[in-house]
Amino acid sequence: MVRKTTKELRWIMDLKHNIRNVSVIAHVDHGMKSNLGFHSVKGKSTLSDSLVAATGIIAQEVDSDVLMTETCANEAEGGITINSTSISLYYKMNDFSLKNYKGERQGNEYLINLIDTPGHVDFSFEVTAALRITDGALVVVDCVEGVCVQTETVLRQALGERIRPVLTVNKMDRCFLDLQVDGEVAYQTFQRLIEDANVIMATYEDPLLGDVQVYPEKGTVAFSAGLHGWAFTLTNFANMYASKFGVDESKMMERLWGENYFDPLTKKWTSKNTGSPTCKRGFVQFCYEPIKKIINTCLNDHQKEKLWPMLQKLGVSLKSEEKDLSGKALMERVMQSWLPVSSALFEMMVFHLPSPATAQKYRIDNLYEGPLDDMYANAIRNCDPEGPLMLYVSKMIPASDKGRFFAFGRVFAGKVSSGLKVRIMGPNYVPGLRKGLYVKSVQRTIIWMGKKHESVEDVPCGNIVAMVGLDQFITKNATLTNEEEVDAHPIRAMKFSVSPVFCIAVQCIVASDLPKLVEGLKCLSKSDPMVECTMEETGEHIVAFTGDLHVEICMRKLEKDYMGGVRIQKSDPLVSFRETVLERSCRTVMSKSPNKHNRLYMEARPLEEGLAEAIDEGHIGSRDDLNVRSKVLSEEFGWDKDLANKIWCFGPDTTGPNMVVDRCKGVHFLNEIKDSIVAGFQWASKEGVLAEESTRGICFEVHGAVLHAEAIHRNGAQIIPDGQEGHACGTAHGPAYALGASLPSGDPGTTAGS
Repeated sequence: MVRKTTKELRWIMDLKHNIRNVSVIAHVDHGMKSNLGFHSVKGKSTLSDSLVAATGIIAQEVDSDVLMTETCANEAEGGITINSTSISLYYKMNDFSLKNYKGERQGNEYLINLIDTPGHVDFSFEVTAALRITDGALVVVDCVEGVCVQTETVLRQALGERIRPVLTVNKMDRCFLDLQVDGEVAYQTFQRLIEDANVIMATYEDPLLGDVQVYPEKGTVAFSAGLHGWAFTLTNFANMYASKFGVDESKMMERLWGENYFDPLTKKWTSKNTGSPTCKRGFVQFCYEPIKKIINTCLNDHQKEKLWPMLQKLGVSLKSEEKDLSGKALMERVMQSWLPVSSALFEMMVFHLPSPATAQKYRIDNLYEGPLDDMYANAIRNCDPEGPLMLYVSKMIPASDKGRFFAFGRVFAGKVSSGLKVRIMGPNYVPGLRKGLYVKSVQRTIIWMGKKHESVEDVPCGNIVAMVGLDQFITKNATLTNEEEVDAHPIRAMKFSVSPVFCIAVQCIVASDLPKLVEGLKCLSKSDPMVECTMEETGEHIVAFTGDLHVEICMRKLEKDYMGGVRIQKSDPLVSFRETVLERSCRTVMSKSPNKHNRLYMEARPLEEGLAEAIDEGHIGSRDDLNVRSKVLSEEFGWDKDLANKIWCFGPDTTGPNMVVDRCKGVHFLNEIKDSIVAGFQWASKEGVLAEESTRGICFEVHGAVLHAEAIHRNGAQIIPDGQEGHACGTAHGPAYALGASLPSGDPGTTAGS
């Protein structure tokens, strides 16, 4: 396949119906550090690189341990994906392959923006960032291990973002080379695996997405061997056998899966096994066994002469130097020529995953915070290149220049170009206010190509882009629009499935290196959305992470990449707690201002069951329409509608799972001190009274206030400490770690005992 130039890729970017933005998601154990042999060392990332190789960007013959999607030394050393990696791929289909395609398209050329994501739970925030800017997901599952814990996590994240999945059953080579699995046993294993995945998809499916379950007979399941670069769907074999049996391809695909058996002696299809030795299931007889026969013939040097007539029947031709290969090398070349991974997986993406023009129609209410009928929402919904710019930056990628970053994201509407002046709306931006708002020019727009990137003049909507020159104004994520679009609302912030609860203290071994440490922590925090850096009153630097592997990787980055090799010392890890209350206050608490002229009367109570989680997940928040929020609170949590309209704020950081509610009646000057009480609450909810940990699940009710008649005696300096004292209460909860065990169906007792 010929590699396209940047100009040619840029031309396809304007064809919004011919774009597919796809995340590759999987469980971590489906590709890393397996002890089952060389061909099982890599999984999801190797599969991604097989797709890259098929487009001609890297050679298929290069050492499979060198991956295009491994972008840092930590990934290569540890054999694990740490950072999500994007690459833009060109794929051209022929008219025959597209004859059954029913969707809208503009020609036969497609641009597939592929993002390879980590599988380890410590880095699941990278999956969240990738899913926000893609429309489809390729779910990779090990054919032997099946659906695991992290598979469910990433699927839940994908469906929460309204991302449509397709499935590939990976490491098929293990069935033929390692385990020598019988065809019927293999089929039963694959069917059980697909059913397990469908149970998860059915649990979390969204009505707007429709049926998201996957079915081999409908072409939404592929079978692949990522390391060896081959894959197939039932479409491949249906095309081969349809004319032989005199049926159309869709009918043939149905016969190749499920309870369909064929007896070559009677030449009849049946829905049950007749018991005859020659009667076998359609999938086993026409898919599994032919592959097994080809592989075994390639690996047996004494049967090599039998291979050439078989390949001639399949329409596979090899070069003369390829015919001189033997063993596993010959098997790889034969399988890549017969069942190329690009044909199976790219065609499955084109046929069954949505284009940006289709996906943004049903994703809009998950994405946009403003009115769903304004010009910005309509531009996103229609994927309008002529509309106002709406671009979401999901992560910051470190550049080769130390301390500088690329802003990486997705254009949902309009067009971003080099030199364009944009409004940057940070995560704390509130429409109508200046906080979190900046105006800056984009220096360069680029498209990401794995370990490299290419500059382009502009990038239209529906595409993934990286930008230079905005890193001074974006911390972790942001929404960009045109400078003059002052009425635009931001795109909704991402909700992560993990939290930074694993804390360590860091300090320099040599005191003179302190400025390097401070600057290095700033860079680390900017590049990683799950790193939180704080400084204690003692001057100690505390850094929070998601887990022990996250700590190890980030500390290595901090020392080598951001501090130039300077050694640092770190403490033993501590786990963050959350302070809360278990029951309503036994009495109304009164707090006095420092000048003794003002009094606040407050009570604290726990939030209703499930309400804190609803706030965390973004179903209820400070930016919601008041009527919508009060309706949800009254119908789902039993709140009085009038009380639901009197919520002053959420916290900490205006979005946390705590709130202040006004229950006062007839208090003079209350609106004048509201902002001061809110400021005191944000302070108190961030640093609780027990251990200076954040609070969670508390509703603070203001029941009354006695305020001085003169404004100077009830200003912020008096009310903020008063409000903070009024919010002081609680008990402590530690984080819960969810454990899940996936047991082999053959012998669960041994695993349970160990």
